[in-house]
Amino acid sequence: MKQRLDHSVSLSAFAHLFSEIVQYQSTRIQTAADLECRLEECGHSVGLRILELLSHRERRVKHEIQIVGALQFVSSHCWKALFGKVADSLERSTENENEYMIHETFPVTNQYVSVPPDLGHLNCAAYIAGVASGILDGANFSARVTAHTISSAEDSGDKTVFLIKFSPEVIHRETYV
Repeated sequence: MKQRLDHSVSLSAFAHLFSEIVQYQSTRIQTAADLECRLEECGHSVGLRILELLSHRERRVKHEIQIVGALQFVSSHCWKALFGKVADSLERSTENENEYMIHETFPVTNQYVSVPPDLGHLNCAAYIAGVASGILDGANFSARVTAHTISSAEDSGDKTVFLIKFSPEVIHRETYV
């Protein structure tokens, strides 16, 4: 009889390690933008490994060749493996054909980190943006992913939008598929 192992990491362990990453990186930067860039770099390497891990664990996962399929894989399968739930929504920009957005209400990276006043508008979700960028890069969908916080009028708190801008080569390749 085959048992399925629980591959989840405790939230308190993640919160502790992530806050240590933020604290460590904050001693080596000058501005909040520098810290966000460092968090993106850390997340990118994690994203590459997550793609490998999920591809190895789930034999049924097919290699996506279209942008929408790759983004659905990231926002559903990868998001669920990382955060225990799928992303709140995925949408395409109405203004630019190379831009897509993943919406997440109060991401886990923003829950347990208190931002010092000197770093003002730091968005720790830059780490998740780096993870998404790493997953997409590993799947040969070169993209720049950035995290943007949007204040919500509802009681749900702040919402983070991950803006995904694909490189022109990926958009050009999409026309031939």
